[in-house]
Amino acid sequence: MGKKGEIMSIILLGLNHKSASVEIREKVAMSKPHIRQNVEKLRNLAGVNGISILSTCNRTEFYLDAEDNEQAKQSLLAFIAEYSGYEQNLLLEHIYIRVGKDAVGHLFTVAAGLDSMILGESQIQGQVQDAYNYALEFGLSSSILNTLLMNALSLGKRVRTETYIDRQAVSISSAAVELAKQELGTLQNKTVLILGAGETSELAARHLVSNGITGVIVANRTFERAQRLADEFGGKAVKLDHFGLHLADADIVISCTASPKYVIERKDVEPLLAGRQKPLLFIDIAVPRDIEPAVAEIPHVYLHDIDDLQNVVAQNLEGRQREAVKARAIVEEELDNFFFWLDSRLVVPTIVKMREQAEMIKAKEVEKALRRIDNVTPREQKIIEQLAHSIVNQWLHKPIANLKYLAGTNEDRVECYIRAMHDLFSLADEEEGANE
Repeated sequence: MGKKGEIMSIILLGLNHKSASVEIREKVAMSKPHIRQNVEKLRNLAGVNGISILSTCNRTEFYLDAEDNEQAKQSLLAFIAEYSGYEQNLLLEHIYIRVGKDAVGHLFTVAAGLDSMILGESQIQGQVQDAYNYALEFGLSSSILNTLLMNALSLGKRVRTETYIDRQAVSISSAAVELAKQELGTLQNKTVLILGAGETSELAARHLVSNGITGVIVANRTFERAQRLADEFGGKAVKLDHFGLHLADADIVISCTASPKYVIERKDVEPLLAGRQKPLLFIDIAVPRDIEPAVAEIPHVYLHDIDDLQNVVAQNLEGRQREAVKARAIVEEELDNFFFWLDSRLVVPTIVKMREQAEMIKAKEVEKALRRIDNVTPREQKIIEQLAHSIVNQWLHKPIANLKYLAGTNEDRVECYIRAMHDLFSLADEEEGANE
């Protein structure tokens, strides 16, 4: 317990892509160096036993093991205001505050990928791990927060093991990889020719390389940009006008230029592909399109445009929504398990006092009994002590088991159960008597 008669709470103060603009989010964001620079202030927040900070490009969330709820909220708000340079009133327009089960439920939902911009994304798992590691490294955490974050990590792993929520492509670049696998079977030891060196092309290249592509050729009007992107993947840079010379080496062609007309036309590439026996996949991500539709009529050539990719994304999003239902059921189950543990933990001091009281009575009564018996042998003394010990244990077993169960299943009434036990067993009187 914190203050007398009060049970400590888990509190969340945070903001994310839904509640605040990027301008506000970037001022509140706390990377590892920022945490290190402010570690003494964070350790000394009034009313706080422990703190863990989950900070990503889309959210910054402060999880508190609070000894005093209001004091903890106010001290943290004051810190965020000082750190970000924003007034508290402005921050409160964008910060959401959750307490107890709502706070834990939010973290579990985040860890499951159910609160991300891309439903089911798995990157958040590593970011929750970072929050846990930083809290430990800088001495900011508490036993309750440690258990909370470990449970969140375990839940995230369970969601991704027991559901398919992160296994369908939901970005254009990842959809391109999915289509490439469907057409070619495997991407191992394949080569991609990329036309255009912009952000979309870079993302597509990253996805392809991470899925087994070993050869990367980048063609761009500005050769220097092609070279930079090619260097990143250990590939080759060529001028855009010369891409046709490298078609024979390619298994996949991804095109995303800013050209107002077709970059690839059937009449130009068909002679270059004459006699080709292995498949060649064209993926046109550009709008307007870079590749003439008639290219698909060339033997052994497959063509997909942006609409095909968006159809894959839409279908997979529907699939993720179905898997999200299973993920939410896992969140609810793990939420109940955590609070059963937490509420059971809160009654431990009361159980300890009950056992201490019973041990004192047992010791006093055993000593009194032994004084009344003449010439007690060591064997008889041991039997008497074992009898007293067995009676005490059997008598305490049911009330302790029931107290743990009731605490774990009726979290709103934990304090009531604790007070009742203190009153019924006069545990407070025993403690005051011992102190006196």
